[in-house]
Amino acid sequence: MFRIIFLGVLAALFFSSTFVLNRAMSLEGGHWVWSASLRYFWMLVMLFGWLAATGKGRLAADSVRLFARHWVFWTVAGSVGFGVFYALITFSSVFAPGWVVAATWQTTILAAPLVLLGFGRRVPLGALALTLLIFAGVVLINLEQATESGLHEVLLGALPVLVAAFAYPFGNQLVWEARRGEKRFLPHIDHPAMDDPFCRVLLLTIGSLPLWFALIAVTAPPPPSTGQLIQTAIVAACSGVVATSLFLVARNTAGSTAELAAADCTQSMEVVFSLAGEAILLGHVMPGLMGWLGIGLTMGGLMLYITVQSRT
Repeated sequence: MFRIIFLGVLAALFFSSTFVLNRAMSLEGGHWVWSASLRYFWMLVMLFGWLAATGKGRLAADSVRLFARHWVFWTVAGSVGFGVFYALITFSSVFAPGWVVAATWQTTILAAPLVLLGFGRRVPLGALALTLLIFAGVVLINLEQATESGLHEVLLGALPVLVAAFAYPFGNQLVWEARRGEKRFLPHIDHPAMDDPFCRVLLLTIGSLPLWFALIAVTAPPPPSTGQLIQTAIVAACSGVVATSLFLVARNTAGSTAELAAADCTQSMEVVFSLAGEAILLGHVMPGLMGWLGIGLTMGGLMLYITVQSRT
């Protein structure tokens, strides 16, 4: 159990780089469209490199052919699950500190079961009720921010993250349903590449590319700085490769539902690491009493939700 928790917490540390560095790039004047899109351009290179280095070059080629065969499906799934999700996350970093975005992002725990219900899947209602604690914590955190930066900035910082919290599980659920082949409105994609998590990420990344090119064309942002190029590469490596690998190892090591719940619970540490990272790297002040209470409710609700869900 200790190894699972250690790997999960370490993954949360690397995942938190997303929130801290997105905020840093925003404060340095980097356009949010580049902060979002460059990560996935880097991810494309890194994923192909990773699959080639691990002897899975054939699977990478199969993934490209699989995308060509079902390009409409992968474009929709990738644009929503990766594109809309991350574009809104980076947009929010313009208006809210990274730790606030990280805390608000925990509402994806509430969004995920609602997405499942939308696809006709059963969801434990007892666990769903516990997500109200998470939402209450997020509300407290953003109320404290409203007193410091104003309601307009808080809405622009929080509402996009709430939409992103639904977009991410929706895109991933589309892939899950396609693998199962039980929905008539989705293609049945039964291929060995679908069993490899990095191939699925690669397919979704390729599918998100049209959205990134469209956003760049519409917003016409100024060219990214060298610093932004470097920082987006760090985010891609830390969050997209290292954190994902560590978290997959932690979950695959789990031998029971309790251990799976422990691995999932460690991701609430993203809030703490984002808060510490901003305090150290960006010199931000710590939250007040309402903010700490909101963090406590968010993390506590997340842990209770995952524990109850695993037992159910």
